[in-house]
Amino acid sequence: MADPIVFPSTTTRYSLPLLFAGQAQKEPFINQAFSLVDALMRRVIADSLDTPPSNPMDGESYRILDNAVGGWNGRDGSIAIWIGGGWEFIPPEHGMAIFDQTAGLNLLYNEGWQAAIEPAAPSGGSTIDAESRAAIESLIEELRTVGIFGNPTST
Repeated sequence: MADPIVFPSTTTRYSLPLLFAGQAQKEPFINQAFSLVDALMRRVIADSLDTPPSNPMDGESYRILDNAVGGWNGRDGSIAIWIGGGWEFIPPEHGMAIFDQTAGLNLLYNEGWQAAIEPAAPSGGSTIDAESRAAIESLIEELRTVGIFGNPTST
């Protein structure tokens, strides 16, 4: 007979709690795992902050900025999720993508959270092609609209 599989107490990627044989009161572990999965599947954060908000709603997520203070001290770059009256922290992983609702901006984690930098609209030059410039400006505006460059009113 093969040896039984031995699982750790949490999942590798997001540290979701795993049940173990004979465990009493499984509900808190299952509810915590479902709440984390629910928050992470959406990949949307309410805002990027360096201080925990005073009155978060259950399931609300935030990106923790560098040099965070209070209950977020030492959690720079992580995603904080308010679950059941407390913060759960998910460390970012290479390739993780989120959408910041307040900034209207898509962010990608690659050794730090990064956003696309909006290019300047074309100007100057000795030969001016008005149609090309209009097309480039339209493309920049559409990329801004879908959150690639962020919302200019929130920056």
